[in-house]
Amino acid sequence: MIEETIKFKDQLDAAEKLLEILPKKEILERKSLAICPSLDSVILVDKVCSGLGINYEMLFCEPIVAPNNPECAIAVVSETEDVVANDALIDSFGITYDFVYGEASRKYEEKILQNIYKFRKGNLIGELKDRNILLIDEGCETGLTALVCIKTLINMGAKTISYATPVIAHDVASALGNLLDEIHAVDRIFNFIEVDNYYESKFDASDEKIMAILEDSPRYLPLKKTAKGEDE
Repeated sequence: MIEETIKFKDQLDAAEKLLEILPKKEILERKSLAICPSLDSVILVDKVCSGLGINYEMLFCEPIVAPNNPECAIAVVSETEDVVANDALIDSFGITYDFVYGEASRKYEEKILQNIYKFRKGNLIGELKDRNILLIDEGCETGLTALVCIKTLINMGAKTISYATPVIAHDVASALGNLLDEIHAVDRIFNFIEVDNYYESKFDASDEKIMAILEDSPRYLPLKKTAKGEDE
């Protein structure tokens, strides 16, 4: 039997379908803060947060790829220098952990710090202790990015962590379920290919486009012009 899956027109269509399944009342009652784990997800996250009426922060992460296969992520590092690795892949490729952590340091210095300065004016991520967090991503294939975000959010003292995504691999959802308070997904797929396969097309996610969205957004907290008395 061929598995039937939802295919989204673009990130905005995926955001609309995700909004249809999210418990807006609960999210608002918890005063949830959304976390966006990648620049690629900004278009979707900004739309979802506008629809929910909540603010969001970026949590910058970068993949660490196999030395001979730039398409294969073996680990992910976050802006707090937390690292989550795929041990099975590392072992099968004969990669040393010295390589993984060396690459993590390089990605932090060369890419993550650059993004922090560019998209958050050099400031640290806001206070997350005792916050209810809604982690939103445009798709989840291996779960490495979600895992490193969860690790970082726990270390920063988040009160609750829920996850929302239009599309996720079924086995990954099962594994993440033990670490999260809730998972909200439009589609959970058994034979997952790759995230982009479930989008008919994608809007431009260049740095210039993303910067324009963040600067114009009423929901991106680091650049938000807060009205007097407004709750962040």
